[in-house]
Amino acid sequence: MEYVAAIDQGTTGTRSMVFDREGRVHGAAYGTHEQYYPEPGWVEHDPEELWRNARRTLREALSGADIEASDLVAVGVTNQRETTVLWDAETGEPVHNAIVWQDRRTTDRVERLEAEGKAAEIRRKTGLQPDAYFSATKLEWLLDNADPIAPDRGGGGDVRERAEAGELRFGTVDSWLVWNLTESHVTDVTNASRTLLFDIHDLAWDDELLAEFSIPRAILPEVRPSSDADVYGYTDAETLGAEVPVAGALGDQQAALFGQTCFDAGDAKNTYGTGSFLLLNTGPEAVDSDHGLLTTVGFQRSGEPPQYALEGSIFATGAAIEWLSAVDLIDDAADTERLARGVDSTDGVYFVPAFTGLGAPHWDQRARGTLLGVTRGTRKEHVVRATLEAIAFQTRDVVEAMVEDSGLELQSLRVDGGAVKNNFLCGLQADILGTEIVRPEVDETTALGAAYAAGLAVGYWDSLSELRENWRIDREFEPDADADVATRYDRWGEAVERSLDWATE
Repeated sequence: MEYVAAIDQGTTGTRSMVFDREGRVHGAAYGTHEQYYPEPGWVEHDPEELWRNARRTLREALSGADIEASDLVAVGVTNQRETTVLWDAETGEPVHNAIVWQDRRTTDRVERLEAEGKAAEIRRKTGLQPDAYFSATKLEWLLDNADPIAPDRGGGGDVRERAEAGELRFGTVDSWLVWNLTESHVTDVTNASRTLLFDIHDLAWDDELLAEFSIPRAILPEVRPSSDADVYGYTDAETLGAEVPVAGALGDQQAALFGQTCFDAGDAKNTYGTGSFLLLNTGPEAVDSDHGLLTTVGFQRSGEPPQYALEGSIFATGAAIEWLSAVDLIDDAADTERLARGVDSTDGVYFVPAFTGLGAPHWDQRARGTLLGVTRGTRKEHVVRATLEAIAFQTRDVVEAMVEDSGLELQSLRVDGGAVKNNFLCGLQADILGTEIVRPEVDETTALGAAYAAGLAVGYWDSLSELRENWRIDREFEPDADADVATRYDRWGEAVERSLDWATE
């Protein structure tokens, strides 16, 4: 038999998986990496650790499947988006730690863009709300603030000077991994569309945006389709043990859209990971948002126009659960379901997990986490339940904006990610949305989407219809018509208002 492998490089860890033609998992491996917080609001990763974990987990996944690299027809890559890497073109060594999508160090720069009246034109070209979340200001910061490159990294010199001379390479994490796998400097359209440097209508790097952020074109990767019949390159024997084409890449949320087989306009999915990311396929036309959503590239196959999506980006979902653990309210994420069921309500407690600001549809970089309604009678069960409700309420905020922008009514929502193992959360989400929630058998749809993209590129799968046949439902959650949602949702809105514009530094 032949197989397709996928590397899923996420915010807290890296997972590699091996899939067969029916989309079933034959081998998997996972490893976490260190999180660095050098200043309040700053978040960094070590790019070399990300690459080591990707290589190690891929080898372990092959071992777990009891196959050799020569049994693979292709490898796909999916990644935490917006996270920014700058490396030396000659040695391949990173210039600096990767600046993670959650990082807020460039908030002041973004606020200057807004004050100068540039936000609307940036949105028109990129589909994005200017925010420190995206790559452009992170890259600008690296070029201006990273330490000069030492002579043992291919020659001394100022970082910006070396960038302008074409001696450095920029990429989001997909580019960094593909570079190490194949020595090709490429990215796909979905990741390029998250940089704030890419015109999603022309599908090209934009000269005016490059000038705004002082980004040399020489350091940018070539932009390719998400599923590329020309392939990005080939692994070598040292890296994987065989020459295998690397033929597909998507940002993690677009990969989940693809893995959930949301190929048609009106299809929607929500991934509950470190953050939550709800994408609605809008077809070959980019739909502008008037309600705080992002317009982004959903995916592109070789020789075909791109499919676009509306996206609602929520910064803290799994991160909110991790916070419960960090403050010792839970021992394990699995505890949340039992504790939430242990009380009938939150007893008036509301939690807004705006640890790094609020994303869609609010877009407030200075919002901060807010716990309201606490009394002497409040127990940890109430706080845990309020945290799960916050995840569901944030999703409703996005869905209501999405319906307004697209004119489409959401009949059902396909869900994936670690948090959807929590049956209480899935049922709660159905109640708060008033919409059916559908959970697939394979909940690692991010990796599956990358595998699908790579496999389609090399002819392992012939069509999107074949992939739809692979999609299998694990469980459906129907909304409770008697659930008291309206009052609680109104109060949630009041809690959000109190979290806004809190951080002054």
